[in-house]
Amino acid sequence: MKRQKRVAVINDVTGFGRCSAAVAQPIISAMKIQCCVMPTAILSVHTGFPNYFLQDYTPYLETYMNSWEETGIEFDGITTGFIGSKEQIGLVVEFFKKFKKENTLAVVDPVMGDYGKLYSSYTDDMCLEMKKLLPYADVLTPNLTEACRILDLDYHKVDLSEEGLEAICEALSEMGPDRIVITGLQQGDLIFNYIFEKDKTSELLSTRKIGGDRSGTGDVFSSIVTGALVQGQDFKTAVKRAVTFLDKAIAYTAQMGLPWNYGICFEEYLEEI
Repeated sequence: MKRQKRVAVINDVTGFGRCSAAVAQPIISAMKIQCCVMPTAILSVHTGFPNYFLQDYTPYLETYMNSWEETGIEFDGITTGFIGSKEQIGLVVEFFKKFKKENTLAVVDPVMGDYGKLYSSYTDDMCLEMKKLLPYADVLTPNLTEACRILDLDYHKVDLSEEGLEAICEALSEMGPDRIVITGLQQGDLIFNYIFEKDKTSELLSTRKIGGDRSGTGDVFSSIVTGALVQGQDFKTAVKRAVTFLDKAIAYTAQMGLPWNYGICFEEYLEEI
């Protein structure tokens, strides 16, 4: 049976705030790839807002994925984002076992923390469990905090030279993924992404920093990288495509003067993706 390329997105579904599956679904769809969401939680607004409704979806995930398996659904790509509990990480491992075939791309965004600190929902046990996803990952997109946590490195003492970043990526690659991008490295008015591919020359890609942090940036980034790779583009091109798109969308969002927790106005440029 002929079909479009198809990607499974394992992430929460948030009604307002432009993050997680609410970002992934329109972006991946705009790239002419069918996007299928497995929700880890349902939220009215994301947790960057003071008043949010959250329904944990853990009790339903096994039945949900079993339905997909029994229906005979196959995926060209699988991408994971925010995971809410140790139990959910175990269920994501089961998902990979069921659905990751020889030619299925797996992109893991280990959403655990930033600026040297874990997010409030993350525990040491969850960090240990997160490492279990790496053997299934073809691509890993951590920020520096997450890379350090996975490798048990001191965030405040890590070597940020290109040689040091290469060593971090080499160590992460030994745990599974052969393509890694360490995202959001900030210096002055620039943001850097360190692009690593096993047995290839790495690249430090810079772009301008526009304003402060905004919700959903990582979700936009990983969605575009996933879509581009499923389309058949090479890794460096995929990362550069995501960075170029984000630069335009963040600049427009800043021009609009929106609060950080409203996310990025990616809709303005969907036709250009």
